[in-house]
Amino acid sequence: MTPQIHILNGPNLNLLGQREPEIYGRETLADIKSACQKRCDTLGFDLFFGQSNDEGKLVDLIQAARGKAAGLIINAGAYTHTSIALHDALKAVDCPIYEVHLSNIFARETFRHHSYISALAKGVICGLGWQGYIVAIDAINTTVKD
Repeated sequence: MTPQIHILNGPNLNLLGQREPEIYGRETLADIKSACQKRCDTLGFDLFFGQSNDEGKLVDLIQAARGKAAGLIINAGAYTHTSIALHDALKAVDCPIYEVHLSNIFARETFRHHSYISALAKGVICGLGWQGYIVAIDAINTTVKD
């Protein structure tokens, strides 16, 4: 069975390319998915790529990754800073977790400096734009193959 990488995206990320491009870039979520798919294909991973504006749906997607994912990448958007529910769901995941943010959350408003996800993540990647997802895929590849 081919190992899978699950990439989950939270609220408002469906508006990438339109919403505050000076902060989040001009790439759309579809562009990011395409780049991630290419990288996964190159490394021999299947890709599950999801997005939801709904916190409960993201919990469901996290739970669905249990026992299936070789690694999970999450850009929880604003839920990063507010969701104990995502934190608790991620605690039950049995694979490496990487937290990704397009912008440098530490160079922004102070409320963005706290993450409920970081303590559970093997790594946190922020400020690299869409390329942060590729860095996380590469990190999972290294982890899985070690």
